[in-house]
Amino acid sequence: MTATTADQTGTDQTGTDELGRLRDQIDQLDAEIVRLWKERAGLSKRIGEIRMAEGGTRLVLDRERAILEKYRQALGEDGTQIAMLILRAGRGPL
Repeated sequence: MTATTADQTGTDQTGTDELGRLRDQIDQLDAEIVRLWKERAGLSKRIGEIRMAEGGTRLVLDRERAILEKYRQALGEDGTQIAMLILRAGRGPL
């Protein structure tokens, strides 16, 4: 008997088990990303409230540019799009 067995459809049980584990890990990461996204958005909104209460603007363009660049450098052009969504979540649309 071998360490892996195939079912009638030819699916390797070890592969199926690994897929399940990997999908579970992705689900856990997705939950953490959502949690962090919400936490970051809340912090960003609070910063905007403080800035406006002190007579400042809702957003600081230099800060946003720096964040966009940080994500672009780390993740390429997709990083820019991700950063735009993250910024929007915290400050709302422009």
